[in-house]
Amino acid sequence: MTDTAAGPGGNSTTDREPSPPAHRELLPTATQARTRVAVRELVRPHRRLALGGFAMMVAATAVGLLVQPLLGRIVDLVAEHRPPGSITLPVVLLVLVALAQGATTVLGLALVSRLGETVLAHLRERFVEKALRLPLEQVEKAGAGDLTARVTRDVSVVGEAVRSALPELARSLLAIVLTLAAMAALDWRFFLAALIAVPVQASTARWYVRNAVPLYAEQRIATGSQQQQLLDTIAGAGTVRAFRLEEEHTARVDRRSSAAVELTLRGVRLVLNFYNRLHVAEYAGLAAVLVTGFLLVRAGSVSIGTATAAALYFHSLFSPVNQALVLLDDAQSATAALARLVGVADQPSPEPSPHGPSPSGPSSESESADTDTDADTYAQGTVTVTGIHHAYEPGRPVLHGVDLTLRAGERVALVGVSGAGKTTLAKLIAGVHRPTSGSVHVTADKGAPRDGLPVALVTQETHVFAGALADDLRLARAGATDGELRTALAAVDALDWAGALPDGLDTVVGDGGHRLTSAQVQQLALARLVLADPPVAVLDEATAEAGSTGARLLEQAADRAVEGRTALIVAHRLTQAATADRIVVMDGGRIVENGTHDELCAAAGPYASLWAAWSGTRATADRTPTHHPGPHSATRHVTTGPESTTGPDSTTSPDTTTVKDH
Repeated sequence: MTDTAAGPGGNSTTDREPSPPAHRELLPTATQARTRVAVRELVRPHRRLALGGFAMMVAATAVGLLVQPLLGRIVDLVAEHRPPGSITLPVVLLVLVALAQGATTVLGLALVSRLGETVLAHLRERFVEKALRLPLEQVEKAGAGDLTARVTRDVSVVGEAVRSALPELARSLLAIVLTLAAMAALDWRFFLAALIAVPVQASTARWYVRNAVPLYAEQRIATGSQQQQLLDTIAGAGTVRAFRLEEEHTARVDRRSSAAVELTLRGVRLVLNFYNRLHVAEYAGLAAVLVTGFLLVRAGSVSIGTATAAALYFHSLFSPVNQALVLLDDAQSATAALARLVGVADQPSPEPSPHGPSPSGPSSESESADTDTDADTYAQGTVTVTGIHHAYEPGRPVLHGVDLTLRAGERVALVGVSGAGKTTLAKLIAGVHRPTSGSVHVTADKGAPRDGLPVALVTQETHVFAGALADDLRLARAGATDGELRTALAAVDALDWAGALPDGLDTVVGDGGHRLTSAQVQQLALARLVLADPPVAVLDEATAEAGSTGARLLEQAADRAVEGRTALIVAHRLTQAATADRIVVMDGGRIVENGTHDELCAAAGPYASLWAAWSGTRATADRTPTHHPGPHSATRHVTTGPESTTGPDSTTSPDTTTVKDH
C-alpha cells in the first residue's frame, strides 16, 4: 500500500530522493510501424463490426454517385427540348437517392464510430494499466508532466480523431475511389483528365506529412515540458514564495509556453501553405475535365449531359479530396499522440517483486484486495536485507552495502540526518524500487495466506480519492463490510470523526467533497493499512505532517495499526524511535548504529547527538508561542535529526538543524 500525493492542505513535501536530471528521459514513444501493428491488434477482435461499417460506407457512397448521372440526364432532356413531364422520373429518383444515401450514411457512421470508441476504450485501459505499473524511477526521470500530457491531451486528441476524423476520412477515401471509377465509366478520357490533379495533390500530401510528423511530435514534447514546469511551480508554490523565486519561475513558465506557442504557429503556417497547394490542383484538374468535355461533345463522342456529369463528378471530388488531405492534419496529430500512448501501453509489466508489489507510479495506491483473513491468523514477516547498494543516477550511490534483518513482529525505527538514505531503504524494502545490487527478502510463516501484499508502505503524502469515504477505505480490501471498515477506523481512533461526518461512511471526500484535516488523512491511510492487513508495514514519516498534538495522536494510531506486524518506521520525531523495539541509525547511506534507545544513548554516538538536539529543540519549542500560519503563508519549521530532503547529497551534521519550507 503506497500512499503518495499531496495532502489536503496542499503542503506536499518534496521527495527525499534525488531530483531528476536537467535532461529528462521521456517515456518511450512507439515507432510508426509499431503503432500500425498496435491498431491492427486492437481492431482484430472487432472484425465483424469493422466490415459492417465499411460495407455501409461503401453502399452510401455508391448510392450518392447516382446523383451526377441523374442531373446529366436532366440536362440532356432539356437540351433535347423534351416536355416538362419527362424530368419527373429523374427528380423522383434523386429524392430516393438522397433518402437512401442518408440512411446508409447514418448507419455506416454509427458502426464506424462504435468501432473507434471500442478500440479507444481498450487502448485507454491498457495505457492506464501499464502507466500505474511503470517503475517509479522511470516516471521521476520523465517528469510528471510527460505522463500527465499523455493521460490528458494525447488521449483527448486520439479520442477526437476517432469520433470525427476517422469516419470522415473513411467517407472521403471511399468517395474519391468510387468517383474516379464512375468518371472512367462515363469515358476513360475524363478519368485521365482528372488525374492531372493527382501529381500536385500527391506531392502536397508527401510534403505535408514529411513536415508535419516531426513538427507535431516536437509539439507534444513541448506541451509536456510546459505542463511539467507548471506542475513544479504550482506544487512548490510555498517554497517559491519563501525564497522569492516568483520571477525566476514565471520566466521558466514563459519560456516553455513561448516554445509551445511557436510550434503551434509553425503548424498554422504549414496548414496555410498546404491549402494553397491544394487550390492549384483543383483548378488544374477542373480545367482539364471541362476542356476534355468540350472536345468530346464537339466530336460527338459524348452528350452534353455526360460531359456535365463528368464535370460534376470532378467538382464533387473537391470536398472529399480536400477533406481527406485536411484530415491528414488531424491524422498526423492523432498518430503522434497515439504513438506516445502505445509507447507506454507496450511497456513490459515489471517482474513481480520477490517481497512486494510491482513498482507503482508516484500517485498510485497498490493495496491488497479481497483479503478476508483475520490479523490474528495473518503471518508476521521476517525481512532480510543483504548487501544492498543503490543509486538513482550512475556514479552517485545512495546506499552502500546495507545489511539489516527485521525479526517477525519486531518494530524497528530508522533514524538519521537528512540525506542519510532512510527513505530509499524504506522504499527498497517496500518493493517500490529495486536495488542496484543486493537483495531484499520477506519470509512468512507457512500458515500465511497467499493473497494480499507482503509489504505495505504508508508515507506522509497521502492521497484522498474523490468519492465516498467507504469506497476510499475499500481500496485496501474491496470486499470489506461496513462493520470491518468501522473496526479499522476504530483501531486508529478515526471512528468518532468519521461517524460525525454529514453522511457517515457515505460522505464524499477528496476533490469537491468534504475536506479532511492532515491528521484525518493520515488516519485514513493507517485504516487502509489495517484493512490491507500485511505481515510487514513500512511507515515513512507517516506522522510528520501533523502538529505536536496531532502527532501524538497519530503516533498512537500508528502503534495500533502496526500491532502484530513487523514494522519499519522512518521516524520524523525521535519519540517514535524511543518507544521502538530497536533503533537503526543511518548516515551517508550506511548503518552506523543499531540497538535500543537506552543502549544508543549510553554509547554517546550519532543517535545520542540526535537525541540531545531533539530534546533541546522540544524544550525551546515548549517555551515559544505557537504560530498558526494562514493557508497561504510561507513559514519555516526547524526540526533536527531525521528530516526529509530532496536528495542523498544533502549533508547535515547531527548537531545542526534542517530548514523545511511549507
